[in-house]
Formats: sequence, C-alpha cells, structure tokens
Amino acid sequence: MSEDSTPPSRGRGRAGHGAQLYKCLLSSLGQTPQPRPGEGGTQQIPQQLKKTPQPVEPQVKQAEAVRPEETSAVRALSLLRTIGRGTRGRGRGDPQLALTKPQTEAVITHKHEATSAPVQGVSPVEQEVSVTSKIPPTLPYGGGKQDQAEALSVPVQDTAKQEVGVRPKIRRSLPMPSVGHDVPSSAVASLSLSGTDPHSTDALLTQMVHQRARLSPSSTLVPPGSTAAVAVSETEKAGTQIRLARGRSELLHAYQAAAQTTQPGAKPLKGDSQELSDKSSSVTESLQHLALSDVEDREIISRQGSSGVKFNALTNWIRLRLEENKSVFEYEVKFHPDVDAINLRFSLLGQIKEKFGNVKSFDGVKLWLPIWLPEEISLFEAKNPLTEETVTIKVVYKKRVDMAGCTQLYNVLFNRIMKVLRMVRVGRNYYAPGDSVLVPQHKLEIWPGYVTAASYEEGGLMLAADVGHRILRTETCYETLADLCQMHPHNFKKMAVDALVGCIVLTRYNNRTYRIDDILFEQNATSTFTNHKGEEVTYIDYYKNAYGIVIKDPKQPLLLSKFKKKDVSSQKERKILSLVPELCYMTGLTDTMRSDFRVMKDVAFHTRITPTVRQAALRKYISNVNSNPEAKQILADWGLHLEDNTVGVEGRLLAPETIHFASRDVAGSQMADWGREACREKVIVPVDIKPKTWLILFSARDQPRAQKFAGMMKQVSQGMGIRVGEPSMVLLPDDRTETYVTSLRQCYHNQIQLAVIIFPTQREDRYSAVKRLACVELALPTQCIISRTISQENKLRAVTQKIVLQINCKLGGELWSIKIPLSGVMVCGVDIYHDPKTRGDSVVGFVASSNQTLTRWYSRVTFQHKADEVVHGLKISLLEALRNYHRLHHSLPRSIFVFRDGVGDGALKLVEDHEVPQLASIFQHFDSYEPKLSLVVVQKRISTRIFMALSDRGLENPPPGAIVDHTITRPYWYDFFLVSQHVRQGTVSPTHYIVVHDGGKLKADNMQRLTYKLTHLYYNWPGTVRVPAPCLYAHKLAFLVGQYIRKDPSAALCDRLFFL
Repeated sequence: MSEDSTPPSRGRGRAGHGAQLYKCLLSSLGQTPQPRPGEGGTQQIPQQLKKTPQPVEPQVKQAEAVRPEETSAVRALSLLRTIGRGTRGRGRGDPQLALTKPQTEAVITHKHEATSAPVQGVSPVEQEVSVTSKIPPTLPYGGGKQDQAEALSVPVQDTAKQEVGVRPKIRRSLPMPSVGHDVPSSAVASLSLSGTDPHSTDALLTQMVHQRARLSPSSTLVPPGSTAAVAVSETEKAGTQIRLARGRSELLHAYQAAAQTTQPGAKPLKGDSQELSDKSSSVTESLQHLALSDVEDREIISRQGSSGVKFNALTNWIRLRLEENKSVFEYEVKFHPDVDAINLRFSLLGQIKEKFGNVKSFDGVKLWLPIWLPEEISLFEAKNPLTEETVTIKVVYKKRVDMAGCTQLYNVLFNRIMKVLRMVRVGRNYYAPGDSVLVPQHKLEIWPGYVTAASYEEGGLMLAADVGHRILRTETCYETLADLCQMHPHNFKKMAVDALVGCIVLTRYNNRTYRIDDILFEQNATSTFTNHKGEEVTYIDYYKNAYGIVIKDPKQPLLLSKFKKKDVSSQKERKILSLVPELCYMTGLTDTMRSDFRVMKDVAFHTRITPTVRQAALRKYISNVNSNPEAKQILADWGLHLEDNTVGVEGRLLAPETIHFASRDVAGSQMADWGREACREKVIVPVDIKPKTWLILFSARDQPRAQKFAGMMKQVSQGMGIRVGEPSMVLLPDDRTETYVTSLRQCYHNQIQLAVIIFPTQREDRYSAVKRLACVELALPTQCIISRTISQENKLRAVTQKIVLQINCKLGGELWSIKIPLSGVMVCGVDIYHDPKTRGDSVVGFVASSNQTLTRWYSRVTFQHKADEVVHGLKISLLEALRNYHRLHHSLPRSIFVFRDGVGDGALKLVEDHEVPQLASIFQHFDSYEPKLSLVVVQKRISTRIFMALSDRGLENPPPGAIVDHTITRPYWYDFFLVSQHVRQGTVSPTHYIVVHDGGKLKADNMQRLTYKLTHLYYNWPGTVRVPAPCLYAHKLAFLVGQYIRKDPSAALCDRLFFL
C-alpha cells in the first residue's frame, strides 16, 4: 500500500469483491468492462492476450542418470554444468577447452555485444558481468610450521592427546547425490570435443548452450494433484548465455588481481587455467565421486573442554533403544515404464507386498526390509490402476546396513507414526489442525505440531523432538486481490504481483503448501487443461469432481507455482501448477505484521513457550507414541523402542566478558547486556563530523522532525566523545524517488562525510535507489530513517543515541572492545544471501578483521549461481583481505579463523573438500607464508534445545556462555553447542559450531572461548548475539547487496561497516 492510499469501507460482500476484481482485471488488460451474468448480458474474459508459459510437449522423457563408466559423458556433463553456473577453467584431460589469457581478454572486450540485447525474464542487474572467482582449486594445505597452542583465557597445555580420543573406524553411509541433473546423456554424448582452432572453444561452448537450450519444451498448466503435470527446463537459453559470459569474465579478473600484488614478499596470483589444470575439481565432479562411494571410513572425534562452572541440563533428545543383532537390508526400486506420481508408486508396490511381508519401509525410491531377498535383482509385475498397463518393478539389492546407521529409515518410520497420531503434514513437518488457536483480531491461525529428526550422535541413536508452530492467515489470496483492486484500481496488476509473488500459500483441500511464482491475469477458473486421460477439463469442473468444491467466482485469475520434484532417477524436474486464489490461504507474517508490535506480541503469546512448557509437550509426545499400540508396533517391527525421558547432560558455563570503553571498563553480567553503558561511555575510536560536511535530506512535512533530530544528535554525541557540527539541511520539493536521488547527487562533493535521509514512509524501491547511488557511485555512507521513528519526542533521545553509534561505525569508528589474548590473528566471516523472490544470483558476503582487537573489518561481496551453498570465490576475497592486512601492519596474520554460516549437514563434506583448499591455496602466493587455518561452520537453524535444570525452580533457559560438547554432538566431527544470547521470552536456541578444519590446533577450551568472545563484537546491538560478529556482518552485507543494491559496492567503503 502506498502512503497516499486510504483503505475503503469493508461494506462489500463477496459478490461485490468479485465484480470489482473482475472490472480491475479488464482494466489492467486494457479492456472495457461488459455486463456480467445477471447484469444484462454475458461477458467472457478476452483471450487476445495470453500470458501462459511457452507451451511444451507433454510427458517429457526423463534423462537417464550418467553411469560411472561413461567417463567422457561425465566430463562433458561436468563442463556443461560449469558453464551453466558461470564457472571457468577446463576439464582434466581436455586441454583444448582451456581459454588462454588473450582469448579471455577478447571475450571481455566484446562482452557488451553478447549481452546488449535485453533478455526476457532477466533483470539488467543479472545481465551485468560479474568478476567473481568460482572454480575452487583443491590444492592441499600443508599446515603451519608452528604447532604450539595459543591460549585465550586458560593456561597453555599440550593436551592434544587427551582431547582427541581415537576409536576404531566405523563405516558410515554417504548420501547418493544426483548425477544426471537436467541434461540427458544423449545430449552430452552428441557434443564434439575436438578442434584446435582458436575459435573452436567458443563454437564448442555455443554448441553446448544450444544443446541445453533445446531441453526447454513447452508446458501445460494443471491444478495441483493432477497427474498431467509436465516438466519444463530450469534453465533458459538466454540465462545460460549470460552465465557463460560471466564465467569468462571472472578468469580475466583473476589475471587482473595478479597484477595488483605490490606488497613485499607477495607473489602474483596465478591464472586459474594454469592452476586448475592438475589440481582442481568442480563441485559436480565431487558429487559424482561421492555417488560412486557408498561408504567412507571416518574416525570418531571427541574434543571436550573443561573450563567454566558445570551445571545439569536437559535436552530435547530422546534415546532410541535397539535390539541386538538386528540388521536392515536396503534396496532400490525402479519402475518400467517410469512412474512419476509417488502415491502411484506406493500403490504399485502394495500389490506385491506378499513378496516382502508386512514389515517394510518405502520412501518412493529406497526400500528397507528386515529380511534379505534371495536374488540381488528381483523382478515383479503390477497393474497400473489408472491405465491398466503392466508395470515392471525392479528391486535391486544395495547393501546391508547396521541398525545404528539407518537414520533415514527411522525418519520415515516417525513420519508414519505422525500420521498414526492424526497429525497433518504441512511442508516438511507435522501439525495438529484440531488443536489450532485462532487470533481473530489479526486474522491469524496457529497450528501446533512437532519437529522430529533421528540421527546417530555421540551418545548413541537418538531422536530430536521439538515443538513447532505453523502460522496461517485466515484470509485467502482472492480476498487479498479484492482488497488491492479496491485500493489500487489503476495500478492493480503491479500491486498484486508485489503482494503475492514469492509468498507461500496453503491449499486446505490437500494440506499442501506452494510458492507463488507468477499471476496469470489472462486465465481464470473457466480455462481448461488436459488431465491424465487426455480430456480437456475446466478448473471449475476439476475441483467439483475431485474435491467437491464449488468455485464461486469463475473470473478470478490463476496463480502460477513452480516446484522441484524428484522422480525415481533422483533427477530434478520443474513442475508447473496453477492454483485458484479462492482456495489458497496465505501463510506466515507479512513485513507489515512483523513491524506491528501488537501483532508480534499476540503471536508470541502462543509460540514463545517456556522451557517447562516445552519439556511437558515433549513428555506428552513420548507418552502418545508409547501408549498408542499401532505406533509402538511400528517401532517394535524394526527392533526399536522410544525411551520415556529426554536425555540429560552436563554443561559448562563460561565466565562473563569485560567490555572496554574509552572512558572505563564495564564488568560483564549474566544477562550480557551493556546497552545503558554504550550510550553513556565514550567510544574507543570516535569519528568527528565537521560542520557542513554532512547532509540531512527531508520532505516539507518532515522538516520539524529533521530539525529536532539534528539538534538532538549534536547533544547526545558529546557524551560519547563524538563531535558533530552543523549539517546542511536539504529541503525536497516532494517525496518521489527521483527527487531523493537527484538531490543527493547534486549536493554531493568530496568533503561530504555522511548523508542522512528521512523517508516519510517505508518503500523498498526508494530505499534501494538511494542505497545503490550512495554505495556504488558516490562511495558515501548513508543513514536512512523512517519519519515515524523520530516522531515521538519522549523517545527521540534514546533513538538518536543508537543512530549516532551506528553512524560512527559507518564512518570507520569503533565502539567497544574485549580482550583477545591471541596475537597476529585474522577472523573472517562468510554468509550467502539467496533472493527468495527473483531467484537470481546468490550474493556471498565476506568480512575479515584488520586489527588486533577485532574491531575493524574489511568486506567484499561476490556473486555466484543461485541456490549454491558452496562458495567458489573465497580465493580472491581472502587474498584482498590479506593485502589489506599487510598494507596496515606490514606483516601477515599468523592464524586465520573462518566462521562460515549457511551450511547444512549435507554440505559439510563439500565445504571441507572445496572451500578449505580454496583458502589454503592462497598462501603459496606469498614467500614462506604458512599460517594456521581453521574453518568453523555455524548452524543456527537447528532443533536442539538445552534447558538448565534447577532443583527448586524446575527448568530455565541457560544464561549466555553455556556450552555442551558431548553426548548430543556428532561422533565424526569436532563440534559443540553454545548459548551466547539472552532471551526474556520463550526458549533460547543454542548455536551449533562444527570445526571442519582445525589447522590452528587450539585447545577445545580456547576455540570455544574465542567463539564466545566474538559474539560480543556486533556493533548493532549492545549485547551478545546468537552467532559470531563476523558472520552477522557478512549476513548484513550480503542482504544489503542482494536485496537492494544488486551491484558491487565501491571499493572505498570496504574498510567501513557501511552496511549496518
């Protein structure tokens, strides 16, 4: 809603909404509304403007998985994926595929010719050429020469042998990732890999692009639940060409970076084509290697600390008891002809259940049995109930798995138990609609449920169970469209797209969630689609016959949803579904709701439950499982039993940290909060703002607030040790986006230190335009303020104090510090931002400390292929950070700690195999430089909960500094849980830290203490935060660039926290 619109009266009924919405649809299409039925005539929506996706042939045949023996096809497929992701380099054994430096420069010289034509569906930002390194070299890291431990707060002891207990090796199964992706092996095999002409590389790459582009057949829109859904290619030809150009440009950037190495002792950065010839491998090749290895030998790792005060704690983990001498046999099930619908696969397998017995578990691809079939490959036949054709079922024996390693089977069993307990699956979790709670004043409904995950931990096989909630809105998408149509009749189409695209909706007739990707204004419920029988059916008839639902407004537009679904070959295809707005309920909270204190308070009353209530809910879940005969029998059939109590552990509590200000030191408290002192004490490094060197831009109606803010800013800054002069007040004639951008550009000159912009309302387009101008073109720190924030005089002083602290950081100042006993250390933070709406390129934020106290930070961003969690551009980012460090201190750090956020359990091995060698390969470019490198993965989206058990008060949240590093930790990784933040409501969530690479060889106590110290250094909050400060800085940087700027910020801002 724009700031000038006024909500209309709610007097219209549902029919009134439909009439108004119908007129808005015709108006947005440029048509003249005609009388509707019952209004003197009959009018059907015009079909002149069809906005359907490009039609494709139905029933696209699935690509066959590339087999391991098809080495040439595998190499070509890996290269094709490399092109699609914008990577560079060459495949091993294919020297003719390498781009030489002159060829690369020629490509970059003519990059505008390749991308000059606008590409439909790709924003101008995405068409720009990135300069990010993406192929990770896998150079081995030799380690440092110094092996002595460096202490943080405990004495140095050589306790490496005591901390690491090496037990016999255990064979652990690895997941089978997809090898085929979206390119048929026939298409790969048809590519020619010969030719020595200098231009043959471009011809080959173009040929590959065209081969891949041919895999984009047309599509037919169908409603959810219909078996007539067909696949469309995920990658368009135009998008592939852009990524191809971008990948070539990055190779040139590596050469350019080599020429900039000027500090003493530094070697030039080698070109990637030379460096990767024998030592590099892509992520795709690693996935193929993992797919060929069923098992892996790993040593059990046990690293525990001893410092701190011990306390008794309970967790939300529940032990699973196993019967001895039990085994599980894993099989793979294949269907011929292929069967896409997972419910049909279950039905077909159920026809031959007498061959397996009643005890089995099937997830659509894998079949687990407690018995061994007599043949390694068993063939059975079943009848397809839809087509009456005979389907051959091929059951292939894979391996015999010990009961302790069947966690995937256990998760399938507990999903079945959830259904027995009458829970409904929404998304990935299960909820109880019968126990829902209504929040009518905000049109919300809250479903309680449980989140479960079985895994093998250091303390044995356990189940993690937690209480979850699903927030639904009682309004449908149709009601949202009707409201927008009334409030914005002239701009209805754009407002509807902004409001709905990217949202998650729930269809209650099947309790499924979908993501809205587009709105089909030219189609409606009377449009037709082809069902599985080949018949043309309208959406009205389909929902009436399939679900008994009568659609009330036949003229409402359709919603488009695309989602990925795996078939029997584990290859991804894109399904396209059409949804009726009248049947789609909105889920989650909007940004407006999140900014409304009353809404969040009412929601938190039901979702933020105390540790005692949460533990009681877990005991109720255990009781429901063990008291239900059917649920208990499901576990007993596989030799399992769920214990009656949750797991108790012994935790440790670290001592509070002392906060250092310029005026005095503040002793740490148990709540880890120094907000009052931050506004009263002097900052350690102030940055004075000279008179007339900073701007305040405001509209006419905000002039009184701007003048009061300027006076208050000069007043409160004195107590912090910051001198602020008179600003240059810039009165704007209006509040249009163009006015803000033009005025800021006209008022800027080289002496300007800061620009404060006061917006009358919150608008993303205006904020994005101002930030893009200031951060990319002007290299000017800016502070954007919503007028409402400084409107209340009784809160103006407190608000201005926080703004002054933030401005001081953006100008290069430092607020407070803590004691860091380590010397010569650099701490880095890495995080990735994925745009959920546009699904464009992901943005990687990288920050690195540049001083001893870890209070100054150097930042960089890189762009990479969307949804890729493995970072391919760490080399250049770390290299630039080391150059900046050397420029300031004339030396290089002896120890480097990288805290990596945004990595799931399935990507840990990839991070270890690709990102660690990337970082380690940088050190060889400096003379005799072998620092100690450690990489720590930070996981905050976890289901683990820790409760402090008190003898007299029951359960409470553990205070900041609580650590658990045994029993519920991973047996094959060096990891620990840390509670670093203080919460006043609900249950605190710990953060999981996994030390993927421990080159520094710090004691467990020292690593845990360093991690806790870093949670004190986030300058946007005067207290501890949930993750280390460099991770949060990297997140803020990636979010700002990915959400608003969408370009590389100016290099002049890289040594400041301009993104706060």
